[in-house]
Amino acid sequence: MTAWRPVVDSVVGRFSAASNATLLGWAGGDPVIYKPHRGSRPLHDFDASTLAAREVLAYRVAVALGFDSLVPETAFGDGPLGPGAVQRWVDPDPGFDPVPMIIDSDPVLWPIALLDTVANNADRKVGHILRCRATGGWRAIDHGLTFHPDPKLRTVLWGFAGRRFPGSIEASLSSLQARMPGLLTFAEQHLGPAEAEALDQRAISLLADPLHPDPPADRPALPWPPY
Repeated sequence: MTAWRPVVDSVVGRFSAASNATLLGWAGGDPVIYKPHRGSRPLHDFDASTLAAREVLAYRVAVALGFDSLVPETAFGDGPLGPGAVQRWVDPDPGFDPVPMIIDSDPVLWPIALLDTVANNADRKVGHILRCRATGGWRAIDHGLTFHPDPKLRTVLWGFAGRRFPGSIEASLSSLQARMPGLLTFAEQHLGPAEAEALDQRAISLLADPLHPDPPADRPALPWPPY
């Protein structure tokens, strides 16, 4: 998919509100977000050593869906704290508040809702939806808690629940299916066969019946904190 193999030359800051080590650095003269393996704290339902691979796979799935710029380019990389995930920096619009769009189920959020459904995103918070200051385009970030083999969808986008994905978004599922073999190979290699099989089944089910799922009744539906 991508030949980008970034090496983080220096770390200049840390995002203190992040639960895992999320660092601002420079790679080849460009600002990046650097998430080293060694900064991932233990989790009860995700293998912390796989969080970087989940970030990379989420980017690859977004591209396979045809949403090339939705998730900033993300790849395995290395740096002062060792290997991990490296993502190109997006300069967010500081005045952007996605809450009104979320409340109104704004159609521009459909690509994020589809990505989250395919990726089984357990942590779609308000603060993970950005608008790029330079282009005005939408960006979705923070995909470490994705691709669990069990149903884990936790999101602030439940306003789409039970609704059919629009035709243009539905067509993205066909694009995904065409590129699924490579994604499944990546998933099995870096996450395991259970995650790969679950990803395949979610994509097949959505292609056959392209509806946004309803909130679960047996577990929390929202990430915490929601922002």
